[in-house]
Amino acid sequence: MRKLKGIRKRWIVNSLSSALLIVLLAVATFSVSMVSYYYKSMSNKLQEKASSAVSFFSSYKTEEAFYQNAYTYINYQFQEKDKLDFQLVDTDGTVRFSSFFESSGYAPSTPDIDCALGNNETEKPMMKVWTGSDPNTGEHIMAVSCPLMVDGEVACVIRLVTSLNRVDRQIIFIIGAALLVGLVIVAIIYVSNLYFLRSIVDPVTEVTGTAERIAAGSYGVQMEKKFDDEIGDLIDAINDMSQKIKQAEQMKNEFISSVSHELRTPLTAINGWAETIMRGEVRNAADVKKGMGIIVSEARRLTNMVEELLEFSRIQDGRFTLSIEPVDIKAELEDAVYTYREFFRKEGIELTYTDCEEEFPLMNADPERLRQVFCNLLDNASKHGGSGKRIDTAIAPGEENTVVITIRDYGPGIPEEELPHVKTKFYKGSSKARGSGIGLAVCEEIVTRHQGTLDIGNAPGGGCLVTIHFPIGT
Repeated sequence: MRKLKGIRKRWIVNSLSSALLIVLLAVATFSVSMVSYYYKSMSNKLQEKASSAVSFFSSYKTEEAFYQNAYTYINYQFQEKDKLDFQLVDTDGTVRFSSFFESSGYAPSTPDIDCALGNNETEKPMMKVWTGSDPNTGEHIMAVSCPLMVDGEVACVIRLVTSLNRVDRQIIFIIGAALLVGLVIVAIIYVSNLYFLRSIVDPVTEVTGTAERIAAGSYGVQMEKKFDDEIGDLIDAINDMSQKIKQAEQMKNEFISSVSHELRTPLTAINGWAETIMRGEVRNAADVKKGMGIIVSEARRLTNMVEELLEFSRIQDGRFTLSIEPVDIKAELEDAVYTYREFFRKEGIELTYTDCEEEFPLMNADPERLRQVFCNLLDNASKHGGSGKRIDTAIAPGEENTVVITIRDYGPGIPEEELPHVKTKFYKGSSKARGSGIGLAVCEEIVTRHQGTLDIGNAPGGGCLVTIHFPIGT
């Protein structure tokens, strides 16, 4: 058997201690009850025999008559002379007659005799029961003494004595059997606890080993679920955690690779054109202007990427805050559309904007963050759906005091299996478009902080449709 340790050892020690204490208390209570029952039964029996003897001798009025008729009583009316010692004790405490002849002629000096000799009751003489060791033999006995009265004085004492050895042996046997039963119960508890603990500790040990493997880098490792209970739920949670860590690690690696590539491309272009212009290899003014334009464009793209990373870092660290003020949501969207319209036109993409006649109440929001959301979504639409050469934006009232903003492109759309993950940090899916994979995660955070919702799906007829709901008038 494996050495017990930890929770297994504490459980076994505590449960066995409790079980032993309960068993000992039960056996002790049972033992006291059995001793009381047997001794009480013996006492009642002796008192009954003593009462019968007193009734027999009550017709005699002298001490000599008591002793003369004792032999007749023993031989013809006392039925248990082989088990009980019938004694007549005189007033000085000496046994004058005994059914066990070897017992006569000595003075027991036990409390029951002293009590009977000191009795002053004439109507109903008091019986005294005593249990102890016989002064003559040392045997464990029970004795009952009752005075015989003549003219209001004690003439002699009737004393019945029985050995308790057989009763004591019977009591010891019963107590031993009770202890044995108690030990069997404790053994059953121990075995059942071992089985119970094994069903808990072994899976927990397996979970611990799996957790250590995950901590060591074995992401995605799975455990077999054997029980449909709390342990099974724990295994499900560990398996889910392991799988998600594997996915997160994979996305992190992809993100690092993607960001490295995204940074290398513009830096290469910037360095290449900067060195070319610095060495004077380009003398044509148009080429110089083109090169400077590329440097500015790539530098702007690097700046946007760094801003996205910084925003995501603030979100992760809990340092992401909003500067709330009354905002005209329609004006913010129109500004973003105006900013990107000319830029898209140069790329051959038509950007349309559908207004509504309704004027919306001012919304408590952060205008910079809202503009960041609109610009990011428009930029994504051009990168992923620019092949459709058209992007539609619209604003309209929604249900229950909300405003609905939609941005749709006419590109290839998003594969259905990737839709649940597009807002997950670092996720890029099968898209070949350049980006960090965290722009939509930042947009989701900003919209959520404004008590809004950001939904991304495929539009009927093709293309991607982004729908934003914001509460207004709050």
